[in-house]
Amino acid sequence: QVQLVESGGGLVQAGGSLRLSCATSGRTFSAYAMAWFRQAPGKEREFAAAITASGGTTFYADSVKGRFTISRDNAKNTVWLQMNSLNPEDAAVYSCAARNTRYEYVYTHEYDYPYWGQGTQVTVSS
Repeated sequence: QVQLVESGGGLVQAGGSLRLSCATSGRTFSAYAMAWFRQAPGKEREFAAAITASGGTTFYADSVKGRFTISRDNAKNTVWLQMNSLNPEDAAVYSCAARNTRYEYVYTHEYDYPYWGQGTQVTVSS
């Protein structure tokens, strides 16, 4: 089992940047595919970005492609989400998620991930 703790959220002006971190426990972080999801008030949680267990492949939702970058360091048991050119539509609670897998595959659905962090709030002022 793995525990996830997000940090790095906050208030930023439109056009600004934030870097979210997700620190994990456990010794086998390199066996987990990871992802970031987000949920805005009154909306369903949606996929933002995912990365394979090795970090070799990433995948993004169209809404964030070209602005967000997901990365990981398996030696530090951490995954990041670099968010640039933020706009008010990006405001949400961002959560990281983990799935133990033997495959080099990006998973993009909530039901793919059994482990979740508590989330970190991102607010974007216009």
